[in-house]
Amino acid sequence: MQWTLVIPLKPLNRAKSRLSDTAGDGVRPGLALAFAVDTVAAALACPGVADVVVVTDDTEAARELAALGARIVADDPRAGLNAALAHGAAVVRAARPRTPVAALNADLPALRPMELARVLAMAGQFPRAFLADSAAVGTTLLAASPGHPLLPSFGTDSRARHRASGAVELSLDAVESVRQDVDTGDDLRAALALGVGPRTAAVAARLPARGQ
Repeated sequence: MQWTLVIPLKPLNRAKSRLSDTAGDGVRPGLALAFAVDTVAAALACPGVADVVVVTDDTEAARELAALGARIVADDPRAGLNAALAHGAAVVRAARPRTPVAALNADLPALRPMELARVLAMAGQFPRAFLADSAAVGTTLLAASPGHPLLPSFGTDSRARHRASGAVELSLDAVESVRQDVDTGDDLRAALALGVGPRTAAVAARLPARGQ
């Protein structure tokens, strides 16, 4: 099964505010873009992925991610994360109604293509399925097989909401790169320990050491 991934990305100047303890205002937009670049590059390298759709209104991010091979869809609803994901999935399904669609976070800089392939292969066994984040509170991936709606409910406590919606929680070992999203400085350090993509590594190398 070949999946289309829908990745949402808010305007970079509003992204990653919870990283303020680690990256200043002048650095966070570049760090958010680095996360997205490494996430999309890894997703496109995954053998289970046919294509990647990025929902964003940020022109700089759109230009760079399109150059990687992603399809850019404008965030026409402009009504938050879940509306953006639903819109992206609708655009995909309008052209290819039987396409399996998965929503993936844009902040997975340590993403490994083969770990993502394992997650998608298992997700394809269910109508809807999701993978919890490393904190076991949120969600990093939500998948809908052909003929089933995505019904995204990301945000605070999304693990519980996706489970309550009927999506099956995937239980897999050794897929930490798909779980490790980055919202805080501790998250970033955990991702760096796993090994991040080249764009994130370059930006992170310019960050001040903790405690300085």
